[in-house]
Amino acid sequence: MPRTRSHIERHAVARIGWLRAAVLGANDGILSTASLLVGVATASATRGGILVTGLAGLVAGAMSMAAGEYVSVSSQADSEKADLDREGEELSDRPDEELAELTAIYVQRGLSPELARQVAQQMHANGALVAHARDELGLTEHLTAKPIQAALTSAATFASGAALPLAAAAAAPARAIVPVVTVASLLFLALLGAVGARTGGSPMGKAIVRVAFWGALAMAATAGLGRLFNAPI
Repeated sequence: MPRTRSHIERHAVARIGWLRAAVLGANDGILSTASLLVGVATASATRGGILVTGLAGLVAGAMSMAAGEYVSVSSQADSEKADLDREGEELSDRPDEELAELTAIYVQRGLSPELARQVAQQMHANGALVAHARDELGLTEHLTAKPIQAALTSAATFASGAALPLAAAAAAPARAIVPVVTVASLLFLALLGAVGARTGGSPMGKAIVRVAFWGALAMAATAGLGRLFNAPI
């Protein structure tokens, strides 16, 4: 009798929750801090003023990202809980109607009415709320909102991303801060785009072009603003 090997599949959807927050936080950290540094440096600020501004941007941005993600994802979690509570009440008050509803969902997905009814009954016998959450509401363990995880991930990744252009500015000669930060930040953004695409299982080329384009545009805009107000800060 031939031996069979276990088949293990790894899907990117399992990482979608923390991946979104991580990529968003790091990208925002690099882009906003680099743009801030370039704008202030173009306005002829002193080296100390540039670095203090960048550090302040890092701290403020990390806290803002954490607060924003926590509030946003908490609202999502509250909505999900309300939907689950409502679904639980309906299962308790009208189990037959809910069974028919789940059966109809499986029929729409291609099962015969008889088989759909059998599957729905089996699902109800082994966890009706879980089945309705997944198949009716579209809520799964991988996609469930996690406010604290999202907040901590966003804050940490923003700070890590912001530290990169800040380090480039600290290491660059005073007269070369703008080009050094610009080039380094574009490279950091391209690398982040590649890593995010690779982790999420999507094409890397498109991600790299996308983040590099918007990064260049943002830094060009702040550089133009700094040139417009060309005065020491």
